[in-house]
Amino acid sequence: MNLDIRTEESERETLLYIGGEIDAYTASQLREALLPLTEKKGANVVVDLSNVNYIDSTGLGIFIGALKSADSHESYLKLTGLNERVKRLFSITGLDEVMDIEEEEEAQ
Repeated sequence: MNLDIRTEESERETLLYIGGEIDAYTASQLREALLPLTEKKGANVVVDLSNVNYIDSTGLGIFIGALKSADSHESYLKLTGLNERVKRLFSITGLDEVMDIEEEEEAQ
């Protein structure tokens, strides 16, 4: 399975759009795209997971690493666009308590 990754930068933040499945096969692609963004001091990184339908434990580990990297570089990491299945995974693991996950307000 391929992972689609697209980056958009503005003066305020960097948006990382992810699509596909995040698993042991695609996690390295995500790591290579995400970690350097969190290593920029004071960066605001928003990861849009609207087109992600599956994440395994390897993928969760990437987000934990990115959160630690952001904290150590005084950057900010936020996840957005999680579908119910992905959101539930973050909830079950307790990651929704330590990560900033934007709740979608509009009905879909």
